[in-house]
Amino acid sequence: MTWTLVSSQEKFPAAAEAWLLRDPVRNTVPLTVLRGIRTGLFIDDVMLGWHIPDHVADGEIDGVALHTQPFPLLLGAVDPGLLAPLATELIALEHPLAGVTGPVAQAEAFAGAWWRPETDRRSERLYRLGVLADIDVPGSARTADADDIPRVVEWLTAFANEADPGWPPRDLTPAAAARINRGELVWWEDGGEPVSLAGCSMPIAGMSRIGPVYTPPEHRRQGYGSAVTHACSVRARAAGAAEVLLFTDLANPTSNSIYQTLGYVPIGDHASIHFT
Repeated sequence: MTWTLVSSQEKFPAAAEAWLLRDPVRNTVPLTVLRGIRTGLFIDDVMLGWHIPDHVADGEIDGVALHTQPFPLLLGAVDPGLLAPLATELIALEHPLAGVTGPVAQAEAFAGAWWRPETDRRSERLYRLGVLADIDVPGSARTADADDIPRVVEWLTAFANEADPGWPPRDLTPAAAARINRGELVWWEDGGEPVSLAGCSMPIAGMSRIGPVYTPPEHRRQGYGSAVTHACSVRARAAGAAEVLLFTDLANPTSNSIYQTLGYVPIGDHASIHFT
């Protein structure tokens, strides 16, 4: 079994992307990150990998992995049995890796073969939108624009620090600017003031993902997070998304309950595992 690892997206074969597109729901994060790589959001410290079985004469790809520093290795719907050889290859290359994220079976298979032990993990649940429920929350939605970049960066940084404080600090200005340029960030405003923020990715293969969703502590428990998620869900459907997805932190029962009330249905559990 053979993994090929490259540091340039120009060398990433079309067949590898086609493999991801076979299951855009379970491969939602790798597909979104791949688009970021191709649009210049991630330039340095990028690794793209694909697997070809030795016994397949035509070289058909059957697995993909992506890594952008300082974030964790990204895994999608790859056979867990292929991940120990991937870990072995990365160890041989002395590739720095702070963690791994993906469906639980895949994340744990890789972590079990990695040379450094797990220190902690974030457990998440992936949801897909069924029938979107109506809501009644004061305020209205507004698409973030270039003038909003400083506040967007502030709120996205607060979200990152709150959601996963184990990762090192990073400047989120490029990511915020790129998402604003694509019209992917939405405010919920009440009385003319932003009270909640959510992202909504442009559809990829009919799939769009909501996130992050962040409401500052002083504005919580007033329905604003539900409202901005509802607004993003409507926009995703209007943009042509047949599948609208989002992740929740399993340690937060409130958010899991809120999203299910909106009409989101759980479809699988994921893990983000940190190494020492």
